Amino acid sequence: MGVTVDVHQVYKYPFEQVVASFLRKYPNPMDKNVISVKIMEEKRDESTGIIYRKRIAVCQNVVPEILRKVSILKVPNIQLEEESWLNPRERNMAIRSHCLTWTQYASMKEESVFRESMENPNWTEFIQRGRISITGAGFLNCILETFASTFLRQGAQKGIRIMEMLLKEQCGAPLAE
Repeated sequence: MGVTVDVHQVYKYPFEQVVASFLRKYPNPMDKNVISVKIMEEKRDESTGIIYRKRIAVCQNVVPEILRKVSILKVPNIQLEEESWLNPRERNMAIRSHCLTWTQYASMKEESVFRESMENPNWTEFIQRGRISITGAGFLNCILETFASTFLRQGAQKGIRIMEMLLKEQCGAPLAE
């Protein structure tokens, strides 16, 4: 079956500031679940100017203890892989991420875009679609998908709050219209 979560946010800051804050977002004290983020690969296409990055994030396992009675869920950390394509000329960045843990039982994928806002070229639009589907857990599939859906929604809202705080700290008040 699976669950999908869509997020849309406009940051009232220029694209370059938003992307810089996003790339420095984790780890930080506002979200203790993200333990580390490591750049695995980074390269620039000289002809297009597009910067490709692959990062691995290590996060604490947030599955509730009661569900960790199932042996496959009893791991201390979860790994996520994120790939991004930053196009400074066109002022957009596409991001794809997926979970590297539990791949035989679950699929977690997110696709995101940061781009110059149509409303105001000094603002940045963020669009994200996350999808989780659980298989192979029998009767637990629906329970785990419900938990995952709640976690994805809360995580997206927390990520937006963290970005807003980082932008305000690093760049000052948001830009007016």
